[in-house]
Amino acid sequence: MSVVEAALVLRDGEVFEGEAIGAQPVGGATSGEVVFHTAMSGYQEIITDPSYTGQIVTFTYPHIGNYGVTASDNESPAPACRGVIVRDLARRASSWRSERGLDQFLKNTGLSGIAGIDTRRLTRHLRDAGAIPGAFGTAAQAALLAAAQAESGTDNQDLAGVVSTKEPYLVGSGAKHIVAYDFGIKRTILRHLTTDATVMVVPANTPAEAVLDRAPDGVFLSNGPGDPAAVSYAVENIQGLLGNVPIFGICLGHQLLARALGGSTHKLAFGHHGGNHPVRRLRDNAVEITSQNHNYAVTEGSIAGAEVTHVNLNDGVIEGLRIESERAFSVQYHPEAGPGPHDASYLFADFDALMERSK
Repeated sequence: MSVVEAALVLRDGEVFEGEAIGAQPVGGATSGEVVFHTAMSGYQEIITDPSYTGQIVTFTYPHIGNYGVTASDNESPAPACRGVIVRDLARRASSWRSERGLDQFLKNTGLSGIAGIDTRRLTRHLRDAGAIPGAFGTAAQAALLAAAQAESGTDNQDLAGVVSTKEPYLVGSGAKHIVAYDFGIKRTILRHLTTDATVMVVPANTPAEAVLDRAPDGVFLSNGPGDPAAVSYAVENIQGLLGNVPIFGICLGHQLLARALGGSTHKLAFGHHGGNHPVRRLRDNAVEITSQNHNYAVTEGSIAGAEVTHVNLNDGVIEGLRIESERAFSVQYHPEAGPGPHDASYLFADFDALMERSK
């Protein structure tokens, strides 16, 4: 297999040399906000998670692609991130479930990548500099630097509106009826919600009145990409739902619920992206190992009247909220896993119980 030399250039001028993998980028360059993910597996679910829209994902685990790719592991119909950065791309997939190798998957879906990168050095740089725009490809380094400097990143970007479904659609056939706002919803979340419910997935900008007209047993606020401060229409709609129907939010949905309650959000230096983040559940001090994927967080002390239910043990970030009077709760992390541990899957049962009590 012939090697095509490529490079990654960050906006601050830092250069990393490697080789091109996947699809050839248009014009020889792919740009986006560069972040790192610490999970050891689940690369396909990460690549197809809509929450990574606008971002280039660096995998810190050195060997990526070992077990190939299978369509049943996709979290959305197509890759959502701008590109992938790996240390060593496996040349052979070893799994009975594999339908193709990762490199072929990237080519088939038009996603570009770069391998041979010293991802340890890159990750250390991102930890110091924070998530930073960058560009990679076969173009000259000067062109890559120009592309990186022209990249806007995710700040002030309403990316939820970009990835959301354009038309409502129905999933499942259970007795309960849930309306799920699609801010970038994952298929694994829908599998959890449809265990005993019929779920109507609606566009991100669906008015509260239209949701209440469906008389749902509960409303779900999904994960998604971008800056929650830029999704003001969603905040207004959630305010119209509060107190009228049970609400459960995850990730971006958690941040939007917080803003609907009068809270504020801020961008973390390099975000939480991984499958091993320890979170303390304050009601009993139990520790959950969680899957996380977010660049923004709820600002501590900004919400009066909301109970903080979970906190991140690494940096103290608010990981969960509950508002008993409004029958609403949310978590910053991903209890559905896909990929990651299942320590927090009980939260879907909590949502089910909340809907039962509200009948």
